Amino acid sequence: MDFAFYWSHTDAVSKTLFFILLALSLVSWVVGIVRLVQSKQMAGIIDEQLNQAMKSIEPELVGLEFNQKKMATEQRLLQQIARHRFELEKGLPILGTTASIAPFIGLFGTVWGIFHALHSIGATGQAGLAQVAGPVGEALIMTGLGLAVAIPAVIFYNISTRINKRALHIATDTAHQILARTAL
Repeated sequence: MDFAFYWSHTDAVSKTLFFILLALSLVSWVVGIVRLVQSKQMAGIIDEQLNQAMKSIEPELVGLEFNQKKMATEQRLLQQIARHRFELEKGLPILGTTASIAPFIGLFGTVWGIFHALHSIGATGQAGLAQVAGPVGEALIMTGLGLAVAIPAVIFYNISTRINKRALHIATDTAHQILARTAL
């Protein structure tokens, strides 16, 4: 069975589901690749950015008491880490949502195709292997498509999340070092 034959025997619902899965796949690949590149870049420079942000407020800290200096430093560090976390998490909801819903969209396409196969069998009154195999095989293609969309999205999500955790760990360590220097 080739794609042209499959496409000619599908209805509007199946074609719509196909295009939805195709769009989700393209979006998840683009977002996944961009997210990986940006997360790796951020993980490499997050400590430098925190140190630069703290150097920019050093003149404001001169002359303050220890508690005030510590509080101002902590506030600036928390603010910077929150900004980095926000940047690191961009795109992850798209990947997570795609990974979650794509198998169900494929399953819906499968159920829809099997329904049509059974309807066709009921209309013709024949239930032989030749009448069932083709339509059921076509219906199962949708499950495969759903999984083909979900699996890369899950992989991109998990790798990006791991890189982000490492970057935030580096940021936290850097923040502790900066706070220790503030105590001096």
